[in-house]
Amino acid sequence: MSSSARPLGAFLVVWFGQLVSFAGSALTGFAVSLEIYRVSGSITELSIATFFSIFPTVVLSPLAGALVDRWNRRRAMLFADGGAAAGALLVWALLVAGRHGAIDLRPWHLYVPITMWSAFDAFRLPAYQAATTVLVPPEHRGRANGLIDLSQSIGQIAGPAVSAWLVTRFGVESVVEVDLATFALALASLAAVRFPEPTSVGGERRGVDTLWQEFLYGWRFLRASRGLTALTALLAAQNVVMGMVTVLVTPMVLHVGDVTALGRVLSTAGLGMLAGALAMSVWGGPRRRMHAVVTFTFISGIALFVGALPATVARIATSAALFLFCAPIVAGCTVAIWQKAVPPQMQGRVFALRRMIGSASLPIGNLVAGPLADRVFEPWLADGGALAGTIGRAVGVGPGRGLGLLFVALGGLRVATAAAAHLHPALQRVEDDTASDEPVPVAPPAPLRPR
Repeated sequence: MSSSARPLGAFLVVWFGQLVSFAGSALTGFAVSLEIYRVSGSITELSIATFFSIFPTVVLSPLAGALVDRWNRRRAMLFADGGAAAGALLVWALLVAGRHGAIDLRPWHLYVPITMWSAFDAFRLPAYQAATTVLVPPEHRGRANGLIDLSQSIGQIAGPAVSAWLVTRFGVESVVEVDLATFALALASLAAVRFPEPTSVGGERRGVDTLWQEFLYGWRFLRASRGLTALTALLAAQNVVMGMVTVLVTPMVLHVGDVTALGRVLSTAGLGMLAGALAMSVWGGPRRRMHAVVTFTFISGIALFVGALPATVARIATSAALFLFCAPIVAGCTVAIWQKAVPPQMQGRVFALRRMIGSASLPIGNLVAGPLADRVFEPWLADGGALAGTIGRAVGVGPGRGLGLLFVALGGLRVATAAAAHLHPALQRVEDDTASDEPVPVAPPAPLRPR
């Protein structure tokens, strides 16, 4: 066996364990969201749960990346998977206790394990990617990264439909039990593989105490470019809408269909995202990538209209697939603009700031979606509501139709965002003149500390 075959075989063992674990996590995430909505009947409760599923990852990601660089790769992955498994076990214990009357299960009981999942997920992907570097020879890393993306896509596409089937036949607890079994397989695969130690450069690594200095460096560079500042604001606005849609699609479907229909809608949406990613990988985007950003942001806004006027399961599925088809194209073109505009030696620090700002926008959307739906839009279109006689003729009147109106508003916001980006002079020039912006005078990064 060649020297490169053994490391690739070790990676495949780890990859299979993670593939199964990602699928199990997708099952549980869908089932727990359903349970929270079933118990509470509140979109606000669902939006809070979604917030806790994302926000800890956003906050902890910079620290997690630095710590993963310092840790043994296998121990880092065992830590991430073991912690997530502990969160799943706590969910299972709460569900069983609630089912047998030991506790009066409320949605807030599940916030703690959801927060645990999110916190350990901050370590999971960086640890996985760092482990891939030491397990896979350079000539095979492109294939390995493709396999990692494939494993996540499989969970996103198949998870909702399979989870819906399991929930309707065996209950939520059985879904979590399947997830626990997948974690056991993932941990066993990690234990079975020997991870080489990464080769250090000069015997040194960057210390955690340099994170703040690197953040300030990225912030000064970003502020020096009006085009990149505007592009960051555009990303944040898009992610707020994405965060709201993520919360609202579940109650939207359940008002016109059942749990099985919801699983089909979410799986169809995943197929739309996969198709968009494949299209972007083949096409690569136009020469003027801002044109694609504006165009597909506009199309995603129209997609939200399609699903709401009036809503049916088939129409929502089509809308979700088209909306998520646009997402990887917009993201791919945006990243390409950043890669062109930011010098390579600065990209790590500047991109980390960009990811932090973009990721922080998602939980904001998660958090405001529920109160807007429950306290504003639903009452407006309830029977006898303030807008029941006017807008109600277009989107309908009664339970769930306020959600349709909110989707129309979000579609309008997305279209307005596209129009503003098209008319913004700095955004339209960002591919031409960002590289000529005045350089930002910054001190060099802090010296590296020996291990």
